[in-house]
Amino acid sequence: MSVTAPSKFIRLTERIHNCVHCAEHLPLAPRPVFQANPKAKILIVGQAPGTAVHETGIPFNDPSGKRLRDWLGMSTETFYNEALVAIVPMGFCYPGRGKGGDLPPRPECAAMWRAELLSHLPNIKLTIAIGRYAIDWHLKPRSSMTLQAIVAGWKDYLPEFLPLPHPSPRNTMWLKKNPWVEAEIIPTLRNQVSEILGNE
Repeated sequence: MSVTAPSKFIRLTERIHNCVHCAEHLPLAPRPVFQANPKAKILIVGQAPGTAVHETGIPFNDPSGKRLRDWLGMSTETFYNEALVAIVPMGFCYPGRGKGGDLPPRPECAAMWRAELLSHLPNIKLTIAIGRYAIDWHLKPRSSMTLQAIVAGWKDYLPEFLPLPHPSPRNTMWLKKNPWVEAEIIPTLRNQVSEILGNE
């Protein structure tokens, strides 16, 4: 990394935190929520903050985050250690609510910020793509593939990537119908996370 990279990274994160580009489309005031550090080894990619995360400004500070940390076998302290774990959702601000739950992340967000921010994370060894929007951007599966089919083919993406369904309580029934996720994928995920982080 060049000598000027740290200051460039800091300026970039400041610009993102101050972004109001989608303000007119958002139900609440813009509040970009993400966690990043050039030292991070694991990248977690979700969809967009929910209301609880919007209120606190802390990523995955909700029931989804509790289940995700359990899947990872990771303590809260480690999860929020930005030098180890980057949390960069597809949309940084709460997008609002639709009939079936939260709306999709605003597409402008990834177009404006994603590639540039990820270019400052050179040490990522595992990217965990959660949900369809994260999976489509990072893994680029065929559009005809269902989320279930993509997740079922999880071994094809290792060791750099791992697709996961969303850990939201809304997905509890789906997870019960697909017990292989927690029986097969999660033990592998925990082992890989442990190997990457070592004694950190």
